[in-house]
Amino acid sequence: MNETRRRQNQLIGLGMAIIGAILFSTKAIVAKLLYRYQLDAVTVIAFRMLFSLPVFACVAIWQARRHPKLDAIDRWRLLLLGLLGYYLSSFLDFLGLQFISAGLERLILFLTPSFVLTIHVIWFKRRVRSIEFLSLGLAYLGIVLVFMHDLSFLGTSVVLGSGLVLGSAIAYASYLILSGEMVARIGPLRLVSYAMCVSSIACLLQFVLLKPLSTLVQPQVVLSLSFVNAIVCTVFPVFLTMFAIQRIGAATASQAGMIGPVSTLILGVFILNEPISGWQIVGSCLVMIGMYLLSKK
Repeated sequence: MNETRRRQNQLIGLGMAIIGAILFSTKAIVAKLLYRYQLDAVTVIAFRMLFSLPVFACVAIWQARRHPKLDAIDRWRLLLLGLLGYYLSSFLDFLGLQFISAGLERLILFLTPSFVLTIHVIWFKRRVRSIEFLSLGLAYLGIVLVFMHDLSFLGTSVVLGSGLVLGSAIAYASYLILSGEMVARIGPLRLVSYAMCVSSIACLLQFVLLKPLSTLVQPQVVLSLSFVNAIVCTVFPVFLTMFAIQRIGAATASQAGMIGPVSTLILGVFILNEPISGWQIVGSCLVMIGMYLLSKK
């Protein structure tokens, strides 16, 4: 009976990780649809945070009542993590999506573990093993193939877009490294809810400073897509992934997340009519194999 429950628990956790990865990857598709209504990244991300902030604020208040107050140093760390991991990373990502395909965006973000490794090598003088070299080589070769595919269809703007999304991935990798000790000490739910509140406030302040408030008046379709972007593509995957990690562990949840780039590629073809070629499929497979090898290690 215990074995049956354990297997059920693992299947539920795996399902949560897969659904979370698909929903989070759908963010790129929704953002591309929103850009068709002459919105820019500042407005798209402001609507995303406007709709998601109440949920994260409720969770943050709940967590604050259940735990002792953070000291001044931890509050400053949370401020930094929120600005780095969810504000800067998200903003660069949405900026980049204006210039590249949803499939290439998802693959570049999928390289985040390789940037975590790179930062450890440069900053902490960590040695790189042969299997890690192999995984990085496969992943970056795959990115080059997909990049060249996008370059042939979308032109030189792909260079700018890829650079912005690359910056997003590096910012998030830095967040993961800096948050490692803190997430173990105060818990993932508390850290994420606090950091998302910081990020949401920063995005909304940016909107107020750069855009007239009249920009908030948008057609119903824009508001509906923004709500989906906030709740379905942000809030749900954040909590689903955390619950999945509790059930099956971070390593297995990370490997289940490999479905994300595949789902983005498929949705990009059917919803956005993005072109797809054999080279793009090969490149995507190389990236996923490389990151699979790295996550296994």
